[in-house]
Amino acid sequence: MREAIFLAIAMLAFVGAAFVPGGAIDSATEGAEDFASEKTSDPAALDRHSNSSASYASWAAGATELPRAADGHFYADTRINGSQVEFLVDTGATKVALTGSDARAAGLYWSDADVHEVARGASGPVYGVSVTLDRVTLGGHEARDVAAIIVPEGLSVSLLGQSFLSTIHPVRIEHDRMVLGE
Repeated sequence: MREAIFLAIAMLAFVGAAFVPGGAIDSATEGAEDFASEKTSDPAALDRHSNSSASYASWAAGATELPRAADGHFYADTRINGSQVEFLVDTGATKVALTGSDARAAGLYWSDADVHEVARGASGPVYGVSVTLDRVTLGGHEARDVAAIIVPEGLSVSLLGQSFLSTIHPVRIEHDRMVLGE
């Protein structure tokens, strides 16, 4: 009789965990639904947009810790297309934003005719060039095909925004350090 009660409790726990919203069934089908709804024949594009692959990549990369600088911000030495670039980590920036000199150092070029309004900042319109970065690497974390803008004038430091940060899970601040990944 006692074994039957324990078996019944175990089955209820399994059913509860599997079928509640956000439970095991939802977790297992979430990636499949995203995959099925994608309207592209490019397998690489499917992988780039999959939350599960981003989570796995973050897990495999381990944690990267950034100390808080004396000015209160977090800075990261990052590689853009293989070139070293120092970024101010800006969790409020939608995209990665590169200064003109950092963009040139990463092998990115543009003409004055390419420059147009690409964003709105606190002080008004931001003029630049929209680009896609082939590869962005920070610590063990790497992202490909990262949306970015080049701001040829008026940006004093490149900004590491959500187009890269959203590929790392979790991003958190603990005391005087920012921890990227697990």
